Amino acid sequence: MLEFINVNPNSGDPIYKQLHEQIVRLIVGGQLSIGEQLPSVRKIAEHFSVNPMTVSRAISQLVEQGWLERRRGQPTCVAQKSQQQTQQQDTLLFNGADQLIQQAKQLDVSQAVLIELIKKRWK
Repeated sequence: MLEFINVNPNSGDPIYKQLHEQIVRLIVGGQLSIGEQLPSVRKIAEHFSVNPMTVSRAISQLVEQGWLERRRGQPTCVAQKSQQQTQQQDTLLFNGADQLIQQAKQLDVSQAVLIELIKKRWK
């Protein structure tokens, strides 16, 4: 799982937010399946050379939002998908699509050309 996450300390986004968004994307994209266990907070923090409290904050938010579940004495794992998660999944896609559309308009690229570009890149 850790090999799919990229933390950039120079990014404008806080590290906990980067971790949060990327873990959500891994769950939504199917790279993390229901019931799959995450590494410990300490292991994640060591891997990215960040403060464990930063990782703990991201994990806690994911638990609160229903993406992960924590049971005393057991590793944190991916939770069952809920309706809220489906809505968040759509929001993630909408945000990316909105950015792409805005860029295309700025570059004066037509909708038809943009769709063709997406089809080519999809493969």
